[in-house]
Parts: sequence; C-alpha cells; structure tokens
Amino acid sequence: MARILICDDSNLSRGNLKKILTAKGHEIIGEAVNGEEACKKYGECKPDLVTMDITMPKMDGITALKKIIQENPRAKVIMISALGQAPKILEAVNSGAKNYVTKPFDANKVLTAVDEVLKA
Repeated sequence: MARILICDDSNLSRGNLKKILTAKGHEIIGEAVNGEEACKKYGECKPDLVTMDITMPKMDGITALKKIIQENPRAKVIMISALGQAPKILEAVNSGAKNYVTKPFDANKVLTAVDEVLKA
C-alpha cells in the first residue's frame, strides 16, 4: 500500500479522501491546506503519491504541482478538481499530473485512479 499526502483546503474533502484511502490500506502520511504547505510537506515526507486540489489559497494546486515535478520529475500526483475545470485539468496533465478525480468523490473512481497511478 502507498504512503499518501493529501492536499486540499477543504477539511471535508480531506476527510473524505482519508476515509476512502485508509479503508483500502493506504497510509496518509500528511495533509496540507494550500499549495505552499503541500510543497513543504512533499519535501519532508517524500510520499509515494499526492492528491492535489486545484483551487487552494496562497498557492494553487497547479503551481504546487509544477514545483513538486521540478523537484522530482517522477512524482505521482493526482489532481482533484470541481466539475467545470476542464482547462485547468488539461493544464495540470500537461504539467505532469498523472491522473485526476472530480468532486464530489466517487470512492471507486478515486481508488481506480490511485491504483492506475501507482502501477504506472
């Protein structure tokens, strides 16, 4: 199972992701509430996988993704977005995101995306 960093400014979203991922045996090694904190915790924790919300205060998820990919080009990051953010999802994928999941979360879609990224 994977060591995962969850980055989302919504406490509810972080809680839902944590519940879905830990139920399948993944370990949540850290949580971040903005992109700046995500970059810092990524460097400290070196997770196997990151879930990254796109819209966050201080530093958005796409900027944080770019910084993480710059630090580790092999980083595995799944973007989390609200419906209607197709242009931002495309930008994230072009910037190195390995997959994406849209809110509200469907547990099976989250786990499928995580499994696909971990196997790649």
